[in-house]
Parts: sequence; C-alpha cells; structure tokens
Amino acid sequence: MSFKNAEIGIGLIGFGIFFTFLGVLLFFDRGLIALGNLFSLSGVALLLGWQSTWKLFTNRQNYKGSVSFVVGLFLIFVRWPIVGIILEIYGCIVLFSGFWPSAKAFLYNIPVVGWILQYPFLVGVVLSMLRCF
Repeated sequence: MSFKNAEIGIGLIGFGIFFTFLGVLLFFDRGLIALGNLFSLSGVALLLGWQSTWKLFTNRQNYKGSVSFVVGLFLIFVRWPIVGIILEIYGCIVLFSGFWPSAKAFLYNIPVVGWILQYPFLVGVVLSMLRCF
C-alpha cells in the first residue's frame, strides 16, 4: 500500500463521515447516508488494503459487527434509515473496537484531548456512554 492510497482513503472516510452526518441532519436522507456509507467503505478499503478489509469483515470474531453493519446498510436502501443507521453505528463500534488501544495511544499525544483523557472521571463517563451500545 502506498502513501497516496492512504491519503485518498483518509479523504474518502472524511467525506463519508461528512455525508452521513449531513444525511442525519437532513432528517435521515437515505441518499446522503448511502453515499456516506459508500465513501466510508471505499476509504477503509484503500486505507487498510483490500485483503485486510476483507479479513476484517469476514473474521469469525467480527461476524456480529459485520452482519449488523450490512443489515443496517440494507435497511437504509429499503427506506428504513433510522433503524439502519442505528445498526450501522453498533456494527462500527463492534468492528473497530479492536483498534481502541491504538487510537487511545494516539489521542493521548494530542495536546487538548490528551489532557482531557488524563482525568479518569471524564474517561469513565465516555466509556459508560459507549457501553450503552
């Protein structure tokens, strides 16, 4: 994988998050949410590589997240965007929960975010909110 593919992948993930957020703001517009999903999936595939992305979604430990993400995507296409986006969020949390230690180490190095994460009370509140999913 080249550095150029990683840059394009991060850009596509950013566009995917933007279009999904815009779709949610515009009363769950399914076209924008579907476009955001396509951008995000292609961005993850370019960032991780095609084989690693395939392994991520087909890993036995990630079946629960993969199935809920794909069912959520299907529900968005068949005009159930609210239920679909909830299933997709759950699927993303389950799929990418293995990356949390790396993300946590990265977040500690960001000046303002790292200072906030050093307070155990705030981290406990955020983690308890994530456990609700």
